[in-house]
Amino acid sequence: MRVTALLMTLITALLSGTGTAAAVTGKATYYNDRGYGACGTQIDASTQLLVAVPKGLWTTPNPNNDPLCTKQVRVTYNGRTITVPVKDKCFGCDNTHIDLSEPAFRQLGDPNAGVLQPVTWQIV
Repeated sequence: MRVTALLMTLITALLSGTGTAAAVTGKATYYNDRGYGACGTQIDASTQLLVAVPKGLWTTPNPNNDPLCTKQVRVTYNGRTITVPVKDKCFGCDNTHIDLSEPAFRQLGDPNAGVLQPVTWQIV
Protein backbone atom coordinates (compact mmCIF):
# COMPACT_ATOMS: atom_id res chain seq x y z
CA MET A 1 0.00 0.00 0.00
CA ARG A 2 2.83 2.39 0.90
CA VAL A 3 4.62 1.77 -2.42
CA THR A 4 1.39 2.41 -4.33
CA ALA A 5 0.92 5.74 -2.54
CA LEU A 6 4.52 6.71 -3.29
CA LEU A 7 4.13 5.76 -6.93
CA MET A 8 0.95 7.81 -7.27
CA THR A 9 2.66 10.82 -5.67
CA LEU A 10 5.57 10.58 -8.11
CA ILE A 11 3.32 10.18 -11.15
CA THR A 12 1.06 13.05 -10.08
CA ALA A 13 4.04 15.37 -9.63
CA LEU A 14 5.46 14.39 -13.02
CA LEU A 15 2.21 14.90 -14.86
CA SER A 16 1.33 18.13 -13.11
CA GLY A 17 4.46 19.79 -14.43
CA THR A 18 5.56 20.92 -10.99
CA GLY A 19 9.09 19.89 -11.84
CA THR A 20 9.84 17.88 -8.75
CA ALA A 21 8.53 14.77 -7.05
CA ALA A 22 8.85 13.51 -3.50
CA ALA A 23 12.28 12.30 -2.44
CA VAL A 24 12.70 8.53 -2.28
CA THR A 25 15.06 6.58 -0.03
CA GLY A 26 16.26 3.37 -1.60
CA LYS A 27 19.25 1.95 -3.40
CA ALA A 28 21.35 2.58 -6.49
CA THR A 29 23.14 0.07 -8.68
CA TYR A 30 25.00 0.70 -11.92
CA TYR A 31 25.15 -0.56 -15.47
CA ASN A 32 27.39 0.06 -18.48
CA ASP A 33 25.31 -0.97 -21.50
CA ARG A 34 25.36 0.74 -24.89
CA GLY A 35 22.52 1.13 -27.37
CA TYR A 36 19.18 2.87 -27.44
CA GLY A 37 17.79 3.99 -24.10
CA ALA A 38 14.08 4.05 -23.33
CA CYS A 39 13.92 7.72 -24.37
CA GLY A 40 14.88 6.75 -27.92
CA THR A 41 18.41 8.13 -28.01
CA GLN A 42 21.76 6.36 -28.20
CA ILE A 43 23.35 5.95 -24.79
CA ASP A 44 26.62 4.60 -23.50
CA ALA A 45 26.28 3.93 -19.78
CA SER A 46 30.01 3.18 -19.58
CA THR A 47 30.96 6.77 -20.48
CA GLN A 48 27.90 9.05 -20.04
CA LEU A 49 26.28 10.43 -16.92
CA LEU A 50 22.68 9.14 -16.88
CA VAL A 51 20.11 7.20 -14.92
CA ALA A 52 17.58 4.46 -15.61
CA VAL A 53 14.48 4.88 -13.45
CA PRO A 54 12.05 2.15 -12.36
CA LYS A 55 9.68 0.80 -15.00
CA GLY A 56 6.75 1.53 -12.69
CA LEU A 57 7.26 5.29 -13.07
CA TRP A 58 6.81 5.37 -16.85
CA THR A 59 3.35 6.57 -17.88
CA THR A 60 3.10 6.37 -21.67
CA PRO A 61 2.93 3.35 -23.98
CA ASN A 62 5.79 4.79 -26.04
CA PRO A 63 8.55 5.68 -23.56
CA ASN A 64 10.13 8.04 -26.13
CA ASN A 65 7.23 10.42 -25.40
CA ASP A 66 7.20 9.98 -21.64
CA PRO A 67 7.53 13.12 -19.48
CA LEU A 68 10.38 11.36 -17.65
CA CYS A 69 12.58 11.86 -20.72
CA THR A 70 12.70 15.59 -19.95
CA LYS A 71 13.57 15.11 -16.27
CA GLN A 72 16.68 14.64 -14.19
CA VAL A 73 17.28 12.76 -10.97
CA ARG A 74 19.13 14.26 -8.02
CA VAL A 75 20.89 11.48 -6.11
CA THR A 76 22.52 11.84 -2.69
CA TYR A 77 24.70 9.26 -0.98
CA ASN A 78 27.07 9.66 1.94
CA GLY A 79 27.19 13.46 1.66
CA ARG A 80 27.73 13.53 -2.12
CA THR A 81 25.07 14.72 -4.58
CA ILE A 82 24.84 14.41 -8.36
CA THR A 83 22.11 15.33 -10.84
CA VAL A 84 21.81 13.15 -13.94
CA PRO A 85 19.37 13.01 -16.88
CA VAL A 86 16.79 10.25 -17.24
CA LYS A 87 17.68 8.32 -20.40
CA ASP A 88 16.54 4.77 -19.72
CA LYS A 89 14.11 2.44 -17.98
CA CYS A 90 15.19 -0.07 -15.33
CA PHE A 91 13.14 -3.23 -15.74
CA GLY A 92 14.69 -4.91 -12.69
CA CYS A 93 14.17 -1.98 -10.33
CA ASP A 94 11.39 -1.64 -7.81
CA ASN A 95 10.08 1.88 -7.20
CA THR A 96 12.84 2.73 -4.70
CA HIS A 97 15.75 1.47 -6.82
CA ILE A 98 17.56 3.36 -9.59
CA ASP A 99 20.26 2.17 -11.98
CA LEU A 100 23.01 4.74 -12.57
CA SER A 101 25.50 4.72 -15.40
CA GLU A 102 28.93 3.59 -14.25
CA PRO A 103 30.45 7.11 -14.34
CA ALA A 104 27.54 8.50 -12.30
CA PHE A 105 27.88 5.68 -9.76
CA ARG A 106 31.64 6.39 -9.49
CA GLN A 107 30.89 9.98 -8.46
CA LEU A 108 29.01 8.66 -5.44
CA GLY A 109 30.89 5.51 -4.46
CA ASP A 110 33.10 2.58 -5.38
CA PRO A 111 31.74 0.38 -8.21
CA ASN A 112 33.24 -2.64 -6.44
CA ALA A 113 30.50 -2.20 -3.83
CA GLY A 114 27.89 -2.88 -6.54
CA VAL A 115 25.10 -1.26 -4.53
CA LEU A 116 24.85 2.06 -2.72
CA GLN A 117 22.34 2.02 0.11
CA PRO A 118 20.65 4.04 1.41
CA VAL A 119 20.54 6.67 -1.30
CA THR A 120 18.03 9.48 -1.52
CA TRP A 121 16.85 10.35 -5.01
CA GLN A 122 14.34 12.77 -6.43
CA ILE A 123 13.04 13.49 -9.90
CA VAL A 124 13.63 17.17 -10.68
